[in-house]
Amino acid sequence: MTKATPERRKGRQLPTAEELRIWRDFIETTDVLRSRIASRLQSESSLSPGDYSVLLALSEAQQQLRSSELATQIGWERSRLSHHLGRMERRGLISRQECATDPRGAEVHLTTAGAEAFRASTFPHLRAIREVFVDALTPDQLRAAGEIAEALRTHLDAPQTE
Repeated sequence: MTKATPERRKGRQLPTAEELRIWRDFIETTDVLRSRIASRLQSESSLSPGDYSVLLALSEAQQQLRSSELATQIGWERSRLSHHLGRMERRGLISRQECATDPRGAEVHLTTAGAEAFRASTFPHLRAIREVFVDALTPDQLRAAGEIAEALRTHLDAPQTE
């Protein structure tokens, strides 16, 4: 696999027809993967991918996080998170409490019901990932997918220059 060098990128203003075909195939396939995984998660556990992301983050953080930290960790805008947390709170999956050290902030806590829902969803969710994604690829393809994801993340995390 060749890495895009600055010289290679500067030589073209727009992607070629082949590059656009690959891009479109990548995006459409990613959309189908996400949709299939989300559908399985919802049907097998009644959790949305957003619910699972919140519950996973809380589970990894000893069952509580400040809402601002949670938003950063899962990559959501605060307003989106606030609305989603309201729905999860009504379902008893999380609770929100005023932050003891900052009255303007809130702490999000994983409830017993939320922890149970997360535990019950984890095995079916991981099985779906195996069946829909991992099993479709050879070990070499899986490694290449990891390398591609890492290269894209590094590129996207780098400071943007005009």
